[in-house]
Amino acid sequence: MKTIIVTLTLIFFSFAMQEIQAQNDSVQSNKKDSLIIKQEFFEKQKQKIIDEEKGGLKSDLAKIANKLDEKTISLDQANKLKEIAAEKRALNIENRIVILSNKIALEERNGTDVNYTDISDKDKRIDINFGREKTEIYDKRTNSGLVLAVGFNNAIADGQSLNDSDFKVAGSRFFELGWAWKTRVFEDSNWLRLKYGVSLQFNGLKPTEDRFLNVDNEGLLIFSNSDSSLKKSKFKMNNLVVPLHFEFGPSKKIEKEDYYRYSTSGKFKIGVGGYAGIALSRSQKLKYSEQKTGQLERGDFNTNNFVYGLSSYVSLGSVALYAKYDLNPIFKDPNIELRNISLGLRFDID
Repeated sequence: MKTIIVTLTLIFFSFAMQEIQAQNDSVQSNKKDSLIIKQEFFEKQKQKIIDEEKGGLKSDLAKIANKLDEKTISLDQANKLKEIAAEKRALNIENRIVILSNKIALEERNGTDVNYTDISDKDKRIDINFGREKTEIYDKRTNSGLVLAVGFNNAIADGQSLNDSDFKVAGSRFFELGWAWKTRVFEDSNWLRLKYGVSLQFNGLKPTEDRFLNVDNEGLLIFSNSDSSLKKSKFKMNNLVVPLHFEFGPSKKIEKEDYYRYSTSGKFKIGVGGYAGIALSRSQKLKYSEQKTGQLERGDFNTNNFVYGLSSYVSLGSVALYAKYDLNPIFKDPNIELRNISLGLRFDID
């Protein structure tokens, strides 16, 4: 019996050793295969990086050649730019390959399951696109930005001065909010720009001597007198307009390796033009001393629905002195031709 037990133990041990050896062989084989796949993946991505940077260098050299052909740079400048471009692309290759190698090592060290046979350019686990440059437009002739304007508002007739106006000079104000595009007119010069966009105009008028506006059945505007309890009277005109200005002034040319720009930051500028649009709303707000909230009246008040006028600004930097004048009368016949006029500050936020 003892002999049988010993014999069975030896046979079992022999089979166990064979299985362990087989597993070891399998593990070693898998490791070897994984290393081969890893090396193949690394070499493939390395070559991809080299090809991309070579293509980038080819594009850089083409742009430099175009500048040389257009005589915007000299031959010495072109050769210098070529050296800079070649050096930059060589460093890009070196840095990107190091990043790729470190990224793979990081994933393996943290125990991430990296499947090298199933990695595409869009794989988020290993991002081989670190350091990829954002492509700049070589010559960007148009830019855009926010426009804000605020100041005093009034309305006067032909031959009338602000001293004779029926509206308060300090109490009547305007506000403008819009978006504007600015385009360089000439190919090789930035002394003339075209500025255009869309704006909301909010024009307010406060009648003098505690009065408010009234329109009779014939459409005639009447300044009605109120009792002493009237605290506030304000007539509002909100318009949507399309401004267009020719902007003049010096600028600074900024040249980089793969693009150039003209900057008017801090420069003297003059804008001359006008605007046209439509009336969005007309309203009058009245507030009396015994009321907590004001009374709002809406209507057309016999005003013109189409608005147009002239405007101009003078600035040094991003702040400008701004003036606008409506060529259309505010009110229709049979009223006198009152025209809106504004003066204030304009802020162009590019």
